[in-house]
Amino acid sequence: MHPSVLAVQTALRERGCVGEVRLLDESARTAAQAATALGCPVAAIASSLVFLADGEPLLVMTSGAHRVDTTAVAALLGVGAVTKADPDAMRQATGQVIGGVAPIGHPRSLPTLVDSTLATHDVVWAAAGHAHAVFATTYDELLRLTGGRSAQVAG
Repeated sequence: MHPSVLAVQTALRERGCVGEVRLLDESARTAAQAATALGCPVAAIASSLVFLADGEPLLVMTSGAHRVDTTAVAALLGVGAVTKADPDAMRQATGQVIGGVAPIGHPRSLPTLVDSTLATHDVVWAAAGHAHAVFATTYDELLRLTGGRSAQVAG
């Protein structure tokens, strides 16, 4: 198993989660690919996106059916600007690569916003540190795992 996936699996166990990492035959680099592979609605995919809020890393867990409204997120956080992190900044913040960024298993905790619309799904799926790895969770558990704050992140 890839080291990033092992870090996610370990973090899940340490936090008392019963969900297991599931390895997929097909890539799940995008929410649409993950939904197809899992046979679930794209809206039930919890996409992990890294932004910079006034230059500091911010993790936004959004429904795969949404685009993050960076202007609204900046206003919500009271910061001047929220911009998408480039691949190097994202990897430095999470230790993971695009298409596989998990909500946990990072070198340090990141401030996190969790899309409130994910609460409408009994099960949500998140990446597990690699483009072929995911895990099932719930909205409430995702908030607990990340220490995140519920928010409307889409415009």
